[in-house]
Amino acid sequence: MKRVILGGSDLEGFRLEEPAASVRLLLPSDDALEIPVWQGNEFLLRDGSRPTIRTFTPRRLDARALELHLDVVLHTSGIASTWAKTARRGDKATVSGPGRGYTIDPEATAFILAGDETAIPAICQLLEHLPPVPITVHLAVRHDDAKIDLHRDVDVTWHVSSDEPTLYEALVTGIRTVELVPGVRIWAAGEAAAMQRIRKHLFDERGMARSHANVRGYWKRTT
Repeated sequence: MKRVILGGSDLEGFRLEEPAASVRLLLPSDDALEIPVWQGNEFLLRDGSRPTIRTFTPRRLDARALELHLDVVLHTSGIASTWAKTARRGDKATVSGPGRGYTIDPEATAFILAGDETAIPAICQLLEHLPPVPITVHLAVRHDDAKIDLHRDVDVTWHVSSDEPTLYEALVTGIRTVELVPGVRIWAAGEAAAMQRIRKHLFDERGMARSHANVRGYWKRTT
């Protein structure tokens, strides 16, 4: 994972009102940054092509310094990974948003948070905002060096495997083993197929109210 810091006067007035809110990052094409135009149902560039846009949950917004911190999971290929690896001071990119974040239920008596590396920034944000109640965290990462200090006393389980099917199976199994105490609320995000399995388990197999769990597919495996 690599942290990229976006900054500049254009961030004046930008706010993240809720934790785990997303932003859309418009990446330059062929070293040129063109702002797309809304064409009724999608954004398009002047030549009719679609812009390169990726969605991220910022790790941190420093409104005073006008800095937006993005943590990008690095892969061997991929537009966002390549951009993050090669970005240098002065390079241009554009963000829009924020999207809706997570509304914390004041009636919750406990929280369960789960996700893969792409969800770590959102989970770190949530841990900064959640009330002092019991919190269980399940995080799936590909390598031990992806483990970080969560800066809060929580019951955390790290699932580590370089094999993706094994990794996401462990994450789903971790959710299957949690106790759903009265008043618990769940937030989970990550690979889409794994999140679909978690959603099915919580809602169909365990009968959890849909309003008590927020499960988001952040990305989709192609192999």
